[in-house]
Amino acid sequence: MQHEPAKHETTTADTVADYAIQTSDLSLWYGDFQALDNIALRIKKGIITGLIGPSGCGKTTLLRCFNRINERYGNVTTTGEIKILDTNIYGDDVSTRQLRRRVGMVFQRPNPLPISIYENILFGIRVHSQPNEFSREKKDELVTAALREVKLWDAVKDNLYQRATQLTLEQQQKLCIARLLPLKPEIILMDEPCSALDAEGVERIESLIESMRGDYTIVIVTHNMAQARRTTDECIFMLLGELIEHSKTSSMFLNPQHNKTEMYIQGRYG
Repeated sequence: MQHEPAKHETTTADTVADYAIQTSDLSLWYGDFQALDNIALRIKKGIITGLIGPSGCGKTTLLRCFNRINERYGNVTTTGEIKILDTNIYGDDVSTRQLRRRVGMVFQRPNPLPISIYENILFGIRVHSQPNEFSREKKDELVTAALREVKLWDAVKDNLYQRATQLTLEQQQKLCIARLLPLKPEIILMDEPCSALDAEGVERIESLIESMRGDYTIVIVTHNMAQARRTTDECIFMLLGELIEHSKTSSMFLNPQHNKTEMYIQGRYG
């Protein structure tokens, strides 16, 4: 495809160490269909970065590249390079299991396991640790800390052995975020995490995401322009599998550098 280069904001003080995710010449095909075209980006550590653009533009596909979950779907070809915390995730010494421990993911629809709240929180460390590696006291500490961090402890502390699927959708989504935390991920990917929630639930999940700024690098796909403007530090605008513009959120919404970005933000398409 012939297209203009994406617009990026850069700072001379930035170094490689400042970036959690870097891609170069990243392209992806589902069979014969090219979903991503030559993506080059750098996502800073410790901030919230939004992926925005119309349906089908490649946002979720790009998000799923960062923990290689696209490979689960079959008939996928990926070229180019992705570095997570300066490690090439396609290196021979990188296992997808360890990658997904460092790079957690929250999906559009809450997906708690049909087991207790307590066991949901511990599920990840059971997969990634040896039997009896953690004492009961340590497990209790991990569960308590994770639920407190996502502001769910007060609501469930007396019902930790309740089936997680009995929680409200908002509580289920908080639980899905909490389930990642005992693994100490450095990056959390979120694919429209508020789309199944009512207005009050959206507000509380956004507040939670904002409270995690600095402790984690968060990349969030959203169709909600108001949400992107409220919660993110930087935004990446995509269109037809291409990265069109990447800048600070305030700059993108107040002074977009590409006319396609401006048209999308103004609601003229998408």
